[in-house]
Amino acid sequence: MIKNEAVAFFDREAESRNKWRKRNWYYHRELYNFFSFAVPRGASTLEIGCATGELIAALSGENGTGVDVSPRMVETAARNHPDVCFRIGDAQDLDLGKKFDYIVMQDLLGHLDDIWLAFRSLQKVSSPKTRVIITTYNHLWEPLVKLSEKVGLKGPEPYHNWLTLGDIENLLYLNGFEAVKKGRRFLLPFYIPLLSDLVNKYVAKIPGIRNLCMIQFIIARPFPEQKEPEQLSVSVMVPCRNEAGNMERLFNELPKLGKGTELVFVDGNSDDGTVGKIKEAAARHPEIPVKVLLQGGAFGKADAVRKGFEASSGDVLMILDADLTVMPRDLEKFYAAIAEGRGEFINGSRLVYPMEKGAMRFLNMIGNKTFSLIFTWTLGQSIKDTLCGTKVLRRSDYEKIKAGRSYFGDFDPFGDFDLLFGASKLNLKITELPVSYKERKYGVTKISRFRHGLLLFKMAFIAFVKLKLH
Repeated sequence: MIKNEAVAFFDREAESRNKWRKRNWYYHRELYNFFSFAVPRGASTLEIGCATGELIAALSGENGTGVDVSPRMVETAARNHPDVCFRIGDAQDLDLGKKFDYIVMQDLLGHLDDIWLAFRSLQKVSSPKTRVIITTYNHLWEPLVKLSEKVGLKGPEPYHNWLTLGDIENLLYLNGFEAVKKGRRFLLPFYIPLLSDLVNKYVAKIPGIRNLCMIQFIIARPFPEQKEPEQLSVSVMVPCRNEAGNMERLFNELPKLGKGTELVFVDGNSDDGTVGKIKEAAARHPEIPVKVLLQGGAFGKADAVRKGFEASSGDVLMILDADLTVMPRDLEKFYAAIAEGRGEFINGSRLVYPMEKGAMRFLNMIGNKTFSLIFTWTLGQSIKDTLCGTKVLRRSDYEKIKAGRSYFGDFDPFGDFDLLFGASKLNLKITELPVSYKERKYGVTKISRFRHGLLLFKMAFIAFVKLKLH
C-alpha cells in the first residue's frame, strides 16, 4: 500500500493496538522470547515499525530506538515508554544519524510497498558488525490470517506482501546483506494449556512439519566491505510494436544510469506511428542518445532483442518492454545489482509484490507459477518469473551466451529463454529482482495464452534434455 494510506490506517489503529496485544498475549510473548534470545541486553537496538513500542522497550530500554511511519503510534509509544527514543520515520528512507548493533523488523515487510528500498536504507544505520533480525508471516498462513481478522481473533491489517524466505533472502542479498540464520517458529500461535508449549517447543521443530509454522525469520549481517561499484555505460534495449502511446512517458521516466545511458529501439512493423513518436520524443530529449532500428521482414521479440543488442554500445545490456508494465525507474535497481556484483544475470520478478488490478490475467498467473517450478528444477537456480521482460547482463557475458547459442538451437520466439538457458549453461549467477507490475495503459498484449503456452512447454522440454539430462 502507498505511504499515505499506510499512515492513515495505522493512525486509526493506534488506540486499539494494546487491546489486540493483550488478546493475543501468547503470540507476542513468544515473539519477545525469540527476540530477547537473539538480542543481548545492553545492545543498541533499532526497531523499524515499532508501533506502540512494547517490544523495543522490553528489549533495550534506554539503549533502544523505535521508528514508525504513524505519528499516532509514535505518540502513544512515547507516552507509554518515556525512557525509549521514538521517532517518526519511513522504513524506506531512514536518516537517523547513527548506527546500531541490532536492527529489528517484526512483521513489517508485509506492509511495505518497496522492500528493496527498505533494505537499501538499512545500510545507513548498520555497521559491519550489525545484525538484522526479521520476522514475517509464512505465506502458507495467508488464508488463516485473513480468516482470523474476519472473525475478530486478531486485529485488522492492511493488504500484505506474502513473501517466502527465499524472497526475503534474495532482497537482502541485492542490498548487501547475507543470511546468517533462518527458520520458522510457532506452529500453534494461540494459547492452549500444556498443548501450545509442547507443540511449539518440540513438534514445530520436526523436519517437514516446521515448514508449516506461522512465523519465518532471518538473521542477517552486512557483507564484508567491498570496493566501490564500477561505473558502467548502459544500453536500454526496447522492443516495440504498436506502442506509440507509451513513448513520451518512457523518455520522461528513464533514469540516468551509470556513466551514460542510451536507448535502442527495435520496431516490429508498427502501424500506429510508434517510430514517429520515438523520433518526436528523442528530439525533445537531446540528452539521451537514441538508436532506432526496424525489424523489416523479421518478426518476434527474440529477433528484436538480438538486433538491439548488436546495435548497443553499453557495458551493460538491459531489456525494457515498451508496454511499461515494469516502470523505467526500476532500472536503477537492476543497474545497482549488476554494478555491485550481486549477480551476473539479473532477472525481473513480477510475482513478489501485489500487482495492479488487471496487470496479469488469471491463467497467465497460473502459467507463470507453473513454469517457475519447472524451470527452477531444470536450471538448478531459483527462477520465480521466467517471462518478466526486464533482464540485465553485461555485454561480455552476452557475447559468451551468443557464442554458445548453437547448443540449444533457434528455439525461442520470446528471447527470455535463450538468455536464461545460456546463462545457466555458463553457470552465471542468476539473481531475481522483484518489480512492481503495473496495468498496461496503452495498446494490447502480444502474448497468446494457449498458443504461446504450448511453446513454453516445448522450451521446458528442450531445457530438460539439454541441461538436466546432460
